[in-house]
Amino acid sequence: MRKLMFAALVAAPFVLSAASPAAAQNSPFTPGDYEDVGMIDVSDGGGFEYATFLANTWRKNQEFAKSKGWITGYQVLANVHARPGEPDIYLVTSFSTLPDAAEEEKRATAYREFMKQTDAQMEAASGDRAKYRTVMGSFLLRQLNFK
Repeated sequence: MRKLMFAALVAAPFVLSAASPAAAQNSPFTPGDYEDVGMIDVSDGGGFEYATFLANTWRKNQEFAKSKGWITGYQVLANVHARPGEPDIYLVTSFSTLPDAAEEEKRATAYREFMKQTDAQMEAASGDRAKYRTVMGSFLLRQLNFK
């Protein structure tokens, strides 16, 4: 309940700012980058193999996206004291805007060319990683920067 109340308090200035320009001047925040957070469970004995994938392929992909200006940054975070049911790894990708459908297709085409793989090949590679990791889900956050 406290989280819901906090979220409502934080969101209130943004809702009000849409209704009244004067209200926007009162908000202590400006919206910042989005943070896409992937939650990964790594199987026992799969840590080295998954770390190698992240250090090589995943990082290469992220650097490509960064060079294109599609993302502003990325990081890998370890859940040091993971409780049962929590992910071991968080993959965080930062970006300033959400692409529309046409831009998504343009990026997908550029990405396939960069990887020199078809969608089917990339999907198969993702399936192979299921041997040592499980994607538990993801969530999208938005930075709130103090004015």
